[in-house]
Amino acid sequence: MSPAPVGARTSPAPFGARVRAALDARGPLCVGIDPHPELLAAWDLPESVAGLERFGMTVVDALADRVAVIKPQSAFFERFGAGGIAVLERVLAAARAGGALVLLDAKRGDIGSTVSAYARAYLDPGSALFADAVTASPYLGYESLRPMLDTALRHGGGVFVLAYTSNPEGLSVHRSVDSRGAEVGARILAAVAADNAGERPLGSIGAVVGATVDRVGYDLAAVNGPLLAPGLGAAQGGSPAGLRSVFGPALPNVVPSVSREVLAHGPDPTALRRAADRLVDELSALLR
Repeated sequence: MSPAPVGARTSPAPFGARVRAALDARGPLCVGIDPHPELLAAWDLPESVAGLERFGMTVVDALADRVAVIKPQSAFFERFGAGGIAVLERVLAAARAGGALVLLDAKRGDIGSTVSAYARAYLDPGSALFADAVTASPYLGYESLRPMLDTALRHGGGVFVLAYTSNPEGLSVHRSVDSRGAEVGARILAAVAADNAGERPLGSIGAVVGATVDRVGYDLAAVNGPLLAPGLGAAQGGSPAGLRSVFGPALPNVVPSVSREVLAHGPDPTALRRAADRLVDELSALLR
């Protein structure tokens, strides 16, 4: 029997409560939909809008009824222009209808009316690109994201704010210190924690902390929100066992994120499901 849907809702329950329920019901796993040209070729699909749709919908049909979170990477759809955006709209809607929480990996960030427009595009239920949550970049100042944060909270959605990312180039920014000696990444986590203060079972503002990060200058358990952990797998070098050293007491709030570690098993839906189930079992044993 398939797990109960956790993405669909009739009332705007807070995202933090919904992601907690999703992790508890389906296990700690987020699967990305990243249609790299190499993966399209490996699936024997054309590098076209038709190939993109076949790829995205195959993943959704295989996994939306069983994994906690599905995370389409917007850039791989955008590169196909209007046709790719139309496919992204259908993938987002189908994944949510299938029962998964949907996190759009767009990493948007700006100021004023522009970030307000991003908020309406991704976090307003009336938008064709509506998702349960979106990734956001705070490097124009954390408060520049306020329209996005407020829109998410108003509609029961979430925002995952980049703090300590898994790419090596990010360290020059994340570990920069201010005049008081605090790291930039730690300041971002502290701001997220302030927005989540007092929320139960979890706040709705999450943070992105890479699985390959060797040190974080803030108590991750104090963030009181979901912690997206990209970087697992051979491509970036993070391991499930390594999550314990990165996250410590915050492990129950971690949302481990993988893409190629599952997608490489396509296009066979059964193989995709088996790969996801294996990871869920391994991560559940470790994180709990």
